[in-house]
Amino acid sequence: MEVPVSWLKEFVEIDIPVELLAERLTLAGLEVGAITYLGVPQGQVEGIRWPKSDHLVWDREKLVLGAIREVKAHPNADRLVIAMVDYGGTELEQTVTGAPNLIPYKEQGPLDPPLWSPFAKEGAEVWDGHSEERKRMILKEKPLRGIPNRCMVCSEKELGLSDEHEGILLLEHDPKYVPGTPLQDVLGDIVLTVELTPNLARCFSILGVAREVAALLDKPLRLPSYEAVMEGAGIEGEVSIEIQNPELNPRFTLTLLRGTTIKPSPQWMQRRLKLVGQRPINNIVDVTNYITFEIGQPLHAFDFDKLKERAGGKAPTIITRLATPGETLATLDEVTRTLDPHNILVCDTEGVLGMGGIIGGAETEISDSTRNVLLEAANWNFINIRRSMQSQKVFTDAGTRFSRGVHPSQAPLGVKRGIELMRQTGGGQVAQGMIDVYPKPAPVVVVDLHASEVKRLLGIAIPAAECASLLKRQGFEVTVNGDTLHVVAPDNRMDISSDPVTGQADLVEEIARIYGYDRIPDTIIEDQMPPQWANTALEREERARDVLVALGLRENISYRFTSAADEAKLVPGGGAEAAYVTLANPMDAEKNVLRRTLLINLLGNAINNARYTNRQLIYEIGNVYLPRAGETLPDEPRRLGLLLTGPRRVQGWAGGESGEAMDFYDLKGVVEGLLNGLHVSGATYARSTHASLHPGRSAQVSAKGKALGDFGELHPLVARSFGLEGAPVLVGEFDLDALLEVVQPNNDVKPLPTTPPVLQDIALVVNETTPAAAVEAVIVQAGGKLLKGVTLFDVYRGDPIPDGHKSLAYSLVYQTDEKTLKDEEVASVHKRIVKAVERELGAKLRA
Repeated sequence: MEVPVSWLKEFVEIDIPVELLAERLTLAGLEVGAITYLGVPQGQVEGIRWPKSDHLVWDREKLVLGAIREVKAHPNADRLVIAMVDYGGTELEQTVTGAPNLIPYKEQGPLDPPLWSPFAKEGAEVWDGHSEERKRMILKEKPLRGIPNRCMVCSEKELGLSDEHEGILLLEHDPKYVPGTPLQDVLGDIVLTVELTPNLARCFSILGVAREVAALLDKPLRLPSYEAVMEGAGIEGEVSIEIQNPELNPRFTLTLLRGTTIKPSPQWMQRRLKLVGQRPINNIVDVTNYITFEIGQPLHAFDFDKLKERAGGKAPTIITRLATPGETLATLDEVTRTLDPHNILVCDTEGVLGMGGIIGGAETEISDSTRNVLLEAANWNFINIRRSMQSQKVFTDAGTRFSRGVHPSQAPLGVKRGIELMRQTGGGQVAQGMIDVYPKPAPVVVVDLHASEVKRLLGIAIPAAECASLLKRQGFEVTVNGDTLHVVAPDNRMDISSDPVTGQADLVEEIARIYGYDRIPDTIIEDQMPPQWANTALEREERARDVLVALGLRENISYRFTSAADEAKLVPGGGAEAAYVTLANPMDAEKNVLRRTLLINLLGNAINNARYTNRQLIYEIGNVYLPRAGETLPDEPRRLGLLLTGPRRVQGWAGGESGEAMDFYDLKGVVEGLLNGLHVSGATYARSTHASLHPGRSAQVSAKGKALGDFGELHPLVARSFGLEGAPVLVGEFDLDALLEVVQPNNDVKPLPTTPPVLQDIALVVNETTPAAAVEAVIVQAGGKLLKGVTLFDVYRGDPIPDGHKSLAYSLVYQTDEKTLKDEEVASVHKRIVKAVERELGAKLRA
């Protein structure tokens, strides 16, 4: 939120540099993300460093307030005029300008009262108003169409206030300023950008931030006037209120202004609204926005005559209720919305007028012909407002405040201050009285706090009297009884819990904030460290991360939300419909369920990253969510996902080809590296039946009789559905819990052999459907103790191998520590192996 310091000073005295104030606010929990300087110099505070600003500083001698006493015609140009400016000197200064908003004053003679505008003398530095780029310039004397000119009257762009350059900036006169007053004193300002978190609902207004400043600086808070001049006929009988859902609409107030005029709001109000990012519209609408930002109570103004017309000339009845099926509303943003059953509405007897607390309807909006204004200030259930904003995808300043929490006590204050400002800016008479329906009063929060609890939570002893003072500075009512504080929370502190335990913690936090977190000393724990217990599951998970990073992969962290339609693309043809955990109030229609697989996130990120790199090696560890029949909560097993795509080697610094693309065996190497790094032995591989994987380029890995996961090349149809049809995409998904369960905490270490090995190869012809792992298992079993190693080193298909068969070549290592093996001993075992594979698998020794 933007907080102009000039507006802040209306409510609290600030006697420290703004940079120090920003530091104090940040330490108290209101993080100041930026400081914007408008014409004034940046301050320097020892020990506090803010980024150096490149803003334009208005020279106090050369940029001043000028009074245009006369506008003359230019003798040589129809589109130029000569402004005679009083800048506080002994004579008027002539200034040639083409500002279109001065043309109407040409040849009117002396102006009384004069026109007030920023005036730049010769040598002043301003922004170049005619340049498309942000460029500064120094004013120098230069004739314009034959008339000497050395000064200028300025537009907002030339001062750095905005990009507006259609005319010069004409100011409403303030009697306290005279010609020659430094412009810094008139328009100079500093704006704090405060990064408010949702729990700081009390600070979503200038007054709310002023309360914090007053507490931090121990200064009195000056509240705005909530008195309204009500001299018109009473409001009773003119309008009535009916609240159908008090739990959603605890309070509703109305006031009435008759005979007003719609016109631009005063310049001081427009300027403040612009500083907080609002676009001025007219005096009535601007007041509603002004009060929203000033005290945090949103308002809404109705054209009262339109309401009476809808009611057939009778007194209208304002009704708040939930939407009925099929109802629609054309809102002020020119969108016709189909309303949801949970939307709380403001209606009359003829239909919907607006979405309560969020946005009004177009039918009864303020227009240039409005003469009678009905002003609303209400209170709404913050959860319902938040839900309605999300479902309707409409986010407003009013909704932002109501969705975080506004106390019902603010409604009458806001409506009275708002109606009075409307009277002051547009004229008319305010009807006597106020319609105030308050069916669900808010409870008063009372908490008893013991000084011992302050010491227990903060680690320092703060006297009860000082604690009371720190709380009183924030508006709390405090009665001290010994070491116990009886505390009544002010209305604006809706974050204070009425629960005795939580409420005490809330108050201790408030004491610490104002006392100063930076003043709480660092201390060493006085007690002994508690016994440390190993978290084996976490340690093994972190070990898996370390191994994958060492293998060259980067971790991917994703949201757990997806859509059933996206996950359906992982199965060629869509597959059977799966059950999902569905979000009741999704932030995005495309993220409305919880994922069942990590592959959807890995592929989505691969698509996005492909715009920046053609080589990706990533992994993700996270939960998936599998609904359980008859159970409220789903299973949340942990998964490990892998993805590789792109060239096998990184392009060298000297350029050249980066090599062929990664394939199945690159991913298999990563899997083997992971298993080796986790000390998982005895892994076996079999053909995978995973629907998302290429049937001939995928595998399932198992260990100790447990299936750990599937990996391989992405199925071509799946790759096409995701638009990944370039290089092969290699993916894998593993049951992380099963994988970590078979991890061996230590490596098995064996002594180096003392006898030489005997190496022999064997080539076997087997049926195409026979897995290599099955052949290896028979070889190991038949080889017995003498067979120390089996490695598949070749797979061959083709002549002279019969169709439907393949040749598998293995390297065998025979060895024993007892003696050096003889050829006949090895031959005996070798023959036994050949007979075993022939008997059990139908294999033939390849000639």
